[in-house]
This record gives sequence, structure tokens and C-alpha cells, in this order.
Amino acid sequence: MTMRVLHVAAEVFPLVKTGGLADVVAALPAAQAEQGADVRLLLPGLPPVLEAVQGARTIIDIGACFGALRVRLLLARMPGTGLPVYVVDAPYLYRRGGSPYQDSQGEEWPDNLQRFALLGWVAAHLAAEDADPQWVPDIVHAHDWHAAMACAFMAEHTPTAAASVFTVHNLAFQGLFAMHDWAMLGLASRLMSPAGLEFHGQLSFMKAGLKFADRVTTVSPTYAREITTHEFGCGLDGVIRGRGADVCGILNGIDCEIWNPATDAAIAARYDAERLAGKAQCKRALQAELGLDTEAGALVLAVVSRLTAQKGLDLVLAALPELVRQGVQFAVQGTGEPALEAAFRMAQQAHPGRVHVHIGYDEARAHRLVAGADVIAVPSRFEPCGLTQMYGLRYGTLPVVRRVGGLADTVIDLDAQPDGTGFCFDAATPLALAQAVQRAVRRHADEPAWRAAMVRAMAAPLSWAQPARAYQALYGRALAARRA
Repeated sequence: MTMRVLHVAAEVFPLVKTGGLADVVAALPAAQAEQGADVRLLLPGLPPVLEAVQGARTIIDIGACFGALRVRLLLARMPGTGLPVYVVDAPYLYRRGGSPYQDSQGEEWPDNLQRFALLGWVAAHLAAEDADPQWVPDIVHAHDWHAAMACAFMAEHTPTAAASVFTVHNLAFQGLFAMHDWAMLGLASRLMSPAGLEFHGQLSFMKAGLKFADRVTTVSPTYAREITTHEFGCGLDGVIRGRGADVCGILNGIDCEIWNPATDAAIAARYDAERLAGKAQCKRALQAELGLDTEAGALVLAVVSRLTAQKGLDLVLAALPELVRQGVQFAVQGTGEPALEAAFRMAQQAHPGRVHVHIGYDEARAHRLVAGADVIAVPSRFEPCGLTQMYGLRYGTLPVVRRVGGLADTVIDLDAQPDGTGFCFDAATPLALAQAVQRAVRRHADEPAWRAAMVRAMAAPLSWAQPARAYQALYGRALAARRA
């Protein structure tokens, strides 16, 4: 029997993207469809979504709910993949600028509780054969706190036969709301307790997924272990430990069609593991584009990241002056905390020809940075999975990473094992990062050894094929347990 799977999320690449979640929601369903699953998406009707989906038609006119006067459920096709996608069209809640979660000033939308409760509520009605009788999912796969209420709504409707799977992409963002807004959810009062959604006097959407999903996953095996500890559990480690074997980690993949140096139209020269000359051309082109000194022997270190302390970017800033003195060049792209943005701008001014910083996000530029750099740094304090280091591996750009979460699962230290693919460090300190980069500088001077490491990195299995099979097996176990 073909399994019907509904993915519920707030964003999807290339329509709406604030981070790696959008990449996962674009690639995993497509990989599952290739393996024979009957897959659909459910998205909020944000302006870029409504503008991009194709052939939208109304499935049901829902009417007034969650503060909106007009709510419709549309069915359309995703551009590119052609996957069916349900869109919750609620102009009062979704038709606005800014990000999916914040206004243009970076403030959380005050009605986020209604906006994302509605998304989960519609998912639960689809699962209950109540919204589109022509297609009823076997599995509802909810992604991060924005979709987590689907699990609570499904659990409260016991006739629902579908099983729910909840994936934690980043436990630090939890969807916390004032307790007095409880009534807006329309759930039983017994859930307004620590055994339900209450979390230190607030409502936690993240907790709805952790408590009520049939199975909980994270985006890497190491992160699945880490979030059961006080250090990484963000106050929810007890809840997660309480789920026991229902929690597991499945490592993300990347879209190897989009991220492929052999076919990438955004980079200066195409290359692969057998023909690496194009990699050197990409480096020269990047140095020229960014105004960096054109030294073939200089180690070019790229950062493509949100500029936040969580991502360890303060460590990069602290280590940067000494590394520049030792000949390292820095190419940085990202947005984030204003103080970090300002500090990186100052670093560029202080080190002309050695440091280039672009505040903003540009997908094509990201490809040029990954292709043109020698190493890519991901020094995160915690990292559920991380995709940037995988893009680096794919392009023969060796990662420098802190040994946490998915970084530990994807990068093998060159000085620890003969089949190494990058450089790992443990302490979240500028010195530990600097020492890892210095090891990279020394290795980079040995051209045959560096080339061999690049070839190993580019051969790493990074596609979504294996994760898609792992999720399919998990869905089967969740359904069997639900039916039992």
C-alpha cells in the first residue's frame, strides 16, 4: 500500500526561507515521492506562497476561525517539483510583509498563536478526513513549533487513524505564548497543565509536538542525544527523556541537484572530484569579486550563516585578527544580531584585502562562497544538524566545525582519522577555533594531501535518499503502534 504523507511547515525553499528548515521541507518530500510515497505539503498562505503555487483551487471554504473572518483551504502544485500542496488562505493572518514569524522591525507578530494554531488545526482536520475526503494522510509530519499543534489537535480527536511525527529542527525556538490566550486554541482545559502544554507559566507549541506526537525526531543522531541533557535541552530535556525510545535522530540530507559543483550555474567554473581545476578558478574569481588579495596559497575561510552567538560568530570575530596576521582570508555572508553585523563591518574596514563581509543573504553569492573558499567555518555552540558544512563537503571546501550535533555526525577530523574530511574542535572558545584553522593552514600547504581530503569530502553520502528511507521505516513503526 502506498503511504500517504502530509508535511506541515511554515516555510519551504525557494518560496519562503529563513533557515535550513525551508531546505528540508523542499527536499525531503520530493525524495519520498521519488521512492513511491504519496506526498503532499501544507503551508500557510503567505504572499510568496500564494504567488508561486500553480493551479490553486478551493477544496473547502472554512469560514471564520482563529480571529480571521475568511479562511479557505486551497490545493495547488509546487513550482519545480509539481508536488501537491495545500495552502491555508487566511488573508487577515498571513497577508503581510516581514518574515513568517516577525515584522520588518524584528518583532514577533502579536497574533502568532492564532497564525500557527490554525496551521496545525487544518492539518488535524485533513488527518481526520474532515477537510478533503478525496485524500486522507496516513502520516502527518509536523516540522518545528510552527506546525506542532497538529499533534495536539490530532491526539484530542481519538477517531483520527493517522499517526503523527514531529521533527525538532531547533529546540531553542519553542513558540511560547501567554497562558491567558489558551481559550483561542479550543482545546480541553486538562491540557492547560504541566502534563500538557503549560511550560513555566506559558503555552509551549514545541511541547505540543514533544508530548503528543506518536514519534519525535531530530535532524541528527547526536542532537537527539544532546537534547536529553540539561545543557542542550532548553528546559524540555525532562519531557524528551520521558518519551524514551519514541525519540530518534535522522540526519538531514542536502539537495544534490541544487548543490552540485559539476552543474552549478552560479559559480565561476564547474568542477568535480576528477576535474578539480575549476575549484582553483572559483577561488581566484571569488578573491577578485570580493577584493581579497589574489594569493593562491592563502587559505580562504568562508562563513555563510546567521550572525548570532548560537552560531559561534563571536568566536570567529575574536580569532580573526590573529588568523589574518597569519595570512588567512575571510569571506563572510549573513545577517543577524546588530552588534555582530557592526563588528564584522569593522573587521572588514580594519583588514582591507583580507576580510570581506556582506550583510544580507544572496543564494547565488552563497554558492560562489562555498565553491571559492578553501574551508568553511561552522563553529556553533549547538547545531541540530547544519547544512552549510554539507554544502562545503559537496564542493570540496573542508569544514571547520565544533564537535556538536549534526556537525559531529558529518565531519571527520583529518588529524584523528586517515579518512578525515575536515577539522573539528571541542571548546567554544576563540583559541580552540583558531587552533583548528591553524591546523587547516598547515594541511593546506601539503597540496597532494589537501587534494586527497577534498576528494574524500566530495564522495561523502549526502543525498536525501537514505534519510527518506529512514523516515519511511519510522512512519511504518508509528502507524503500527497507533493501530495497536
